[in-house]
Amino acid sequence: MKFSTKEDIEAPAEVVFDALSDFPRFERAAMRRGAEVTRIDRLAGADAGLSWSVRFPLRGRVRRLVCDLKNSDRPNAMLVGAESSGFSADLTLTLLALSRSRTRLGVELEIKPKGLSSRLMLQTARLGKANLSRRFVERVQKFAANIELQHLRHRID
Repeated sequence: MKFSTKEDIEAPAEVVFDALSDFPRFERAAMRRGAEVTRIDRLAGADAGLSWSVRFPLRGRVRRLVCDLKNSDRPNAMLVGAESSGFSADLTLTLLALSRSRTRLGVELEIKPKGLSSRLMLQTARLGKANLSRRFVERVQKFAANIELQHLRHRID
């Protein structure tokens, strides 16, 4: 199953990339939502090889997910992979500088099942894909708006 969207952001590509690679912020956000996030690697910065182990409750069971930063091409793109017992996913983030102060963020999420039960679960989710796609787009829009707001505040200060 694949989700994708594009969003134009009133901020330079470097600022958008910095927001996308603010991993401690994403870790804190996941913990606020009830997940346990553990850094697996010892690397610093936003370089390929960063890894996290994430445990979170979903549908009455605790799920485990291992996330890896597979590729980081500052300030153009980033690829994050995720693996669980039943699924693998790739999150591709691309940045295109439209001008010095405007950037187009492309977000693509592809989820692949690993087994029969996962395939059935994904097939069931496809029935509600329109709703899932709408929520995906809304989250990306909200994230883009937050980047714009932070950039505007930083410019004023």
